[in-house]
Amino acid sequence: MAKQITIVGLGAGDLDQLPFGVYKLITTTEHLFLRTKEHPIIEELKNEITYTAFDFIYEENNDFDEVYHKITAALLEKAAEDNIVYAVPGHPLVAEKTVQLLLTEGRQKGYTIVVQGGQSFLDSTFQALEIDPIEGFQLVDALTLKSEHLQLQSHIIITQVYDQMVASDVKLTLMEQLPDDYKVMIVTAAGSSDQQLKEVPLYKLDRETSVNNLTSVYVPPVTNEELLHHKFTSLREIIAELRGPNGCPWDKEQTHHSLKRYLIEECYELIEAIEEEDIDHMIEELGDVLLQVVLHAQIGEDEGMFTIDDVIKDISDKMVRRHPHVFGETVVKDTGEVLSNWDEIKRKEKAETNKDSILDSVATSLPALSKAFHLQKKAAKVGFDWPTIEEIWEKVKEEIREFEDELGPHPDNRLLMKEFGDVLFALVNVGRHYNIEPEEALISTNKKFYDRFYYIEKKAAETNRELQDMSLEEMDNYWDEAKKIEKEG
Repeated sequence: MAKQITIVGLGAGDLDQLPFGVYKLITTTEHLFLRTKEHPIIEELKNEITYTAFDFIYEENNDFDEVYHKITAALLEKAAEDNIVYAVPGHPLVAEKTVQLLLTEGRQKGYTIVVQGGQSFLDSTFQALEIDPIEGFQLVDALTLKSEHLQLQSHIIITQVYDQMVASDVKLTLMEQLPDDYKVMIVTAAGSSDQQLKEVPLYKLDRETSVNNLTSVYVPPVTNEELLHHKFTSLREIIAELRGPNGCPWDKEQTHHSLKRYLIEECYELIEAIEEEDIDHMIEELGDVLLQVVLHAQIGEDEGMFTIDDVIKDISDKMVRRHPHVFGETVVKDTGEVLSNWDEIKRKEKAETNKDSILDSVATSLPALSKAFHLQKKAAKVGFDWPTIEEIWEKVKEEIREFEDELGPHPDNRLLMKEFGDVLFALVNVGRHYNIEPEEALISTNKKFYDRFYYIEKKAAETNRELQDMSLEEMDNYWDEAKKIEKEG
């Protein structure tokens, strides 16, 4: 029983470029199959060859992956009866999914798969564009193109740009990384007498009617460094240069300890931007927080201790490890089970660090209110907690009474501070019961106080008065006005 498939490439151009051995094979075989008949050579040889083309499969299916699998299945079925020749555009081993499927599935099923010659479309494309791939080159499939995988400082050739719809997808993907007017080249039928090269701004890429199954898109290397400033690698290079021999004196002097206060400041400024729901401000402050992370990583690299890659790997490993319901076989019903699994995994991890107390995992540098919240949360996870919210409120009232008891004729400030701290700690516990982070709540109230008091100041300025000349009743009235404006949006 015949089980051999010989695969040949038709090249990218005219008949003159077709190797003689391939020409002889396709013109003499009785069982010739074509992935597509839409090729210059097939048109030239239409009176010399008999073939079966699979264009109809493209027409019947919208999904290219399904098309390739159906073509592969059809070829294997035909080859079970006769030795066949399968001809594809270009070179069989360059951007040919059906060939890769035959090499794996076919051989697994006992077929003999023979790959013979053919000129890759890349050779003709390099020649048409007059570029040298040694400078850096990336070949990508338009149908699986992802912007984050693009190597923008290399020559990029995007193949299989079949039609306007694919061209539109390519355009939108490239525009995630490049300016709308970035110049790209549409390359059609490279190496043939019908070769066309047309330079267009990116936003016009899908408006060209000449796009067809012989079209590729060439993206020249980005040479303007500012166009790459959105890339994480560019930020790393900028920070490395700032701390390099010819960098900034201030940046070169920084240490992990000297940067601590800046990280805290940037985090609070980010929280403020979030509270304001100011997207532009959030972008700026997130950038400032990221700057601190990259600066610390660069210091670690300069000292030979760690790099940003170590930081990214550590958090990536942690996210995969702590989400077995996403990256593993674990099944969860709801957020509660997700958090339960997270805590159990985290507990096992922390057990390996030989900490004396479960409370040791709470950062000592947290603001006092946040630290109180997290200390209580840790203790509650092992059952050290009030069973009901009513009992928590009773504890708050008890602490307030104890504070009041210290407010005698001659109060001891040291004891007052202790009892006042107990009141705050008990109130934090109330907030925790309702999943309210106290630091976040107080930041929100601080902002609300600022906005309302500023409204009073504006009203005083409008009437040319000083605040100290206004009565408390007047200021209270303006305060209520500001409060009403807030509620009305």
